[in-house]
Amino acid sequence: MHIATPQLHLSTKPSAVVLRTARLQGPIFRDDAAAQSGLSISTVNRQVSALLKAGLLRERADLAPAGAIGRPRLPFELNVDSFLTVGIHIGLKVTSITTHDLLHRVVGAIQIPTPAGDSAEQTLTAIGVSARRFASRWPAQRVLWTGVAIGGRVSEGGLVDHPRLGWTGAPVGPVLSQALGLPVSVASHVEAMAAAELLVNPKDESGSFLYFYAREMVGIAFTVGGTVYTPTAGPPVIGHFPSGPTTLLDPHRTGQLEPSASDTGVVEAARAAGMSVENIDDVHAAATAGDPTASAILLERAEVLGRAVSLVADIFNPDHVILGGQAFTDSPSTLPAVAKAVRNTPAAPNRDVRVTRAGASVQQQAAGAVSLDAIYSDPLEALALTA
Repeated sequence: MHIATPQLHLSTKPSAVVLRTARLQGPIFRDDAAAQSGLSISTVNRQVSALLKAGLLRERADLAPAGAIGRPRLPFELNVDSFLTVGIHIGLKVTSITTHDLLHRVVGAIQIPTPAGDSAEQTLTAIGVSARRFASRWPAQRVLWTGVAIGGRVSEGGLVDHPRLGWTGAPVGPVLSQALGLPVSVASHVEAMAAAELLVNPKDESGSFLYFYAREMVGIAFTVGGTVYTPTAGPPVIGHFPSGPTTLLDPHRTGQLEPSASDTGVVEAARAAGMSVENIDDVHAAATAGDPTASAILLERAEVLGRAVSLVADIFNPDHVILGGQAFTDSPSTLPAVAKAVRNTPAAPNRDVRVTRAGASVQQQAAGAVSLDAIYSDPLEALALTA
């Protein structure tokens, strides 16, 4: 078994830089790759040759310039046909399992209810069995790595403390590596989402952004200089932050952010207001159908989350704020209220606020980013570990 600690950054190793150039701009000629990456042409030639030999890159002879004299110039690109990775996002209620190609694209995806085992090991073993069966649908591709994104605190060796699941020191990495027979990387899910955002927006490398996530759980991650900041003590915990004044939300008067603005909190508020709903989708459906109570609850949720985003953003003072999670993506009509609350602060009235480009697939993209982290950080070493 090999359990890796994800780097969650834009690597500066020459092989990683060449691979990233191919991912973002391929097919590309070697001299163009040198100009785009800042590497010397000799360095690019060495890395391209090694990556071609490893099979991670491939040349496109069909794109050779017509009429060229002497050795033809062949552009190169990622080899997206031969390799896959497996991403697993373990949520409180739902676990998603995905396969990804080297471009970080989702090739296939399934969702299962998070198994309710008597122990963390039983739950993880059941997830591993499902993931192994799912990955077997692509017998022609070589599966390189597994990436796990999960809430809670991740320790060295892929051990996880997850209070909401009741896990302490859960062997997430070891159990899933054993179940799938692959190296495994394990990361906090909000940090993984921030890493996925870096893959989509590499131009943000020189700046900073705050990633704010809200769905069943609420969390943040901070990225600066192309690296997701990972505190030694684990990701910041903000679920206990004050929710501020509420009218319909927080019927139990906890005064805390997560109980008030989580999916469960919204459903409890709707029921307390007399609505007959089973889950968050019912609340969204009612609001879409014009129910004023459902609409008011979702609007209040947006205002509560906006105030929390503003508070955290004032502390970190990032160049950008990125909103992720279905609390934002599944309720687009309330986004102006979130933005207004974020900007309603004298510290930064013109703060840049965006919704993640991953949309509703943010959990899948996060798990994919973790599954590709070792390959994107040091592709040749990672491939050697999978031999």
